Amino acid sequence: ATAEGSAVIGSGGKEQARREAIDAAVSNASEQFKRGNSSSMPSADIKVVDEWQDNDVYHVQVLAVLSDRSRCESPYRKKIVATAFPIVTADQVSSSESQDLFGGIPREINNRVTESGDFIGRNFTNTVLYSRPDMAPDILPSTSYAGSSILNIARQQDAQFVLSGVIRDFKIESAEYLRGSGLFAEIKALARDIVARRSIGIDVYVYDGFTGALLFQHRYSDSILGDVSLPAGYTVGSERFNSTPAGHKIDQIIHQASDDIHGLFGCYPFASRVTQVVGSRIVIAAGAQDKVRPGDRFKIYPAVAGAGYSAAITESQGVLTITEVSANSAQGSLDAGSQPLSVHPGDWVKSSVNP
Repeated sequence: ATAEGSAVIGSGGKEQARREAIDAAVSNASEQFKRGNSSSMPSADIKVVDEWQDNDVYHVQVLAVLSDRSRCESPYRKKIVATAFPIVTADQVSSSESQDLFGGIPREINNRVTESGDFIGRNFTNTVLYSRPDMAPDILPSTSYAGSSILNIARQQDAQFVLSGVIRDFKIESAEYLRGSGLFAEIKALARDIVARRSIGIDVYVYDGFTGALLFQHRYSDSILGDVSLPAGYTVGSERFNSTPAGHKIDQIIHQASDDIHGLFGCYPFASRVTQVVGSRIVIAAGAQDKVRPGDRFKIYPAVAGAGYSAAITESQGVLTITEVSANSAQGSLDAGSQPLSVHPGDWVKSSVNP
């Protein structure tokens, strides 16, 4: 598909207008693809084939060629922090069973997502987001002035995404499942502790660390028939955990959830935070491990002070060009025409489309 885009040349100069025009052209190409494909936008290779200036408006024409790749090759690694998965009904996991489910399930989802190479995972699984797990994904308002727990965790961990969830169902069938009379019913009753049916329901959520918005919500359900126990001391992801029928089913859910998260967010625009502003020098919380390189350019957006430093959707404050990169941070300066004094620690930088 070919598509055009345009942008007014403003205070950011011709280069910023060019990139905004490219963004508009890519969006127009995406709409063309979606009209012929009801699913999400397929992978495509983008090339600028023509560009010109007409008075104070910059125009570009792009060629978008559909790719056979099911997923794009992300230019950056995005940080995601995992929090605990509390259980909705506490007595569905007994004290004689593994207590690693609540931290182990999100830990292993996060670890698998990290193994894809498109994310940097951080495990914060001793923290529970929900005072009422039965109300998840809604988080009840805090009575303190600490602000949004999602945004606070994202800020503390310099994370773009927050992974959370709840164990909605882990119930062993009630005795009514064994109803009946005679010798057969008695045999089933005696075998109930060894052979039974157990349902599994795990809700997985991903929140945006920039706005706190819920970006992903999915319930994964299954059931186990047979030995439904998960002995104490079994660690989620270990060989002996996965060798049990219940552990094997949970491991399948972990694999599916991590694949879904990677498929949805692997090509999401990269975002990071400003950590320091010294004169005209701006430092961000992303470096070589995030695949940031000298010459990379990011748009800067303000984080509006408020509950948990929530961010509003506002206009970009300028374009940051990276000049120096270390392992965990990078620094650069704003393009001419931007005002460094308007940038503060906690503000966000986001990637734009690379031609």
